[in-house]
Amino acid sequence: MTVLDFSSTQHAAQLPLPLTALSNATCFKSAEPPNAVAPQHSALKMRPYTAILIVPTGVGAAIGGYAGDAIPVARTLAQVCDRLITHPNVLNGANLYWNIPNAFYVEGFGLDKFASGCWGLRPVRNNKIGLLLDQGIEPELQLRHLQAADAARATLGLTITDYVVTDAPLNVELRTSTSGASWGTIGNPDSLLRAAEILINKIGAEAIAVVARFPDDMDEDAVQNYRQGKGVDPLAGAEAVISHLLVRNLQIPCAHSPALASAPPYPDLSPRSAAEELGYTFLPSVLVGLSRAPQFIVEKQLFTSHPADIWADQIDVAIVPANACGSSALLSLSQSRCLIITVKDNHTQIQVPAQPLGIKSIQVNSYLEAVGVLVALKAGINPDTLILGQ
Repeated sequence: MTVLDFSSTQHAAQLPLPLTALSNATCFKSAEPPNAVAPQHSALKMRPYTAILIVPTGVGAAIGGYAGDAIPVARTLAQVCDRLITHPNVLNGANLYWNIPNAFYVEGFGLDKFASGCWGLRPVRNNKIGLLLDQGIEPELQLRHLQAADAARATLGLTITDYVVTDAPLNVELRTSTSGASWGTIGNPDSLLRAAEILINKIGAEAIAVVARFPDDMDEDAVQNYRQGKGVDPLAGAEAVISHLLVRNLQIPCAHSPALASAPPYPDLSPRSAAEELGYTFLPSVLVGLSRAPQFIVEKQLFTSHPADIWADQIDVAIVPANACGSSALLSLSQSRCLIITVKDNHTQIQVPAQPLGIKSIQVNSYLEAVGVLVALKAGINPDTLILGQ
């Protein structure tokens, strides 16, 4: 697709703080220090135990269907495995986030390609993040997002480039499927892709944070149910459409943060939704996640192999809600040596269990029980031997 000839003064305006001063900053991509010394007893060194945590987006998951409420699960699992691969729906908590050093933030489409064995993951120390803003965002709301990016640069030390505004409003519309899952459409996807290409080709972005204006006229009942912690996130499905489109076409880490008009305080707010009430944007957690998101190895033969590269055949276990087993990623992993753990208590609006799909799994009641299974598996112990009568 042809990139529009945007001039830097018109369409790559600087943030209120001089982010262009960092445009030549070095991005370290090696997962090891340059002169790292190999361990003396490498023969005794076990390969990293690697897990994938999947909580599908926009399906009303009891844990992971709200504002970063699956972060405690990710933090706990990361303590008992060497590498945890998961996705923005798990780790994004609006203005709240948690740095998990051994966790890898992988957008959903990229996760599907990785699980199928088509793409690999290359850990990085730092990504240069490009900010992509929808032309449909009002000036005051746009300024709020630019200030959030400034704050992330100044307070967290993230590398954030100039921003680009799309050449037309994206016109996001929200939908709900018959199953109750949320999804959506983009009125001007070409404008989204053109802006992203400018960030990559002209500004040198290595990851893209997208902020699209979402409609204010959402279904009031759906919004109130979500804020009370008992419904589907009405935005999540459309957010996934945006990030999937970018990753599919550009093959770099991307994540989305919606721009919404401020709402008055809600007295019966669920703690699981409360992270979205803390400020004017949901951008901080997205920027933190993208700052260390692994790059995609799209064509293995064109990349020099690196010891830190991760491929699907290295995945030991996947953890998913028991009734949400129909994702492309899980179907691919079920055909490999990867063990599948399904969590019964994480209810969703969809009913796609493992057994009818021919997926063999270890079913547990809770994520706490899943942690115990993971510990046993990592230790080489059959979990059945820990159950009376087995």
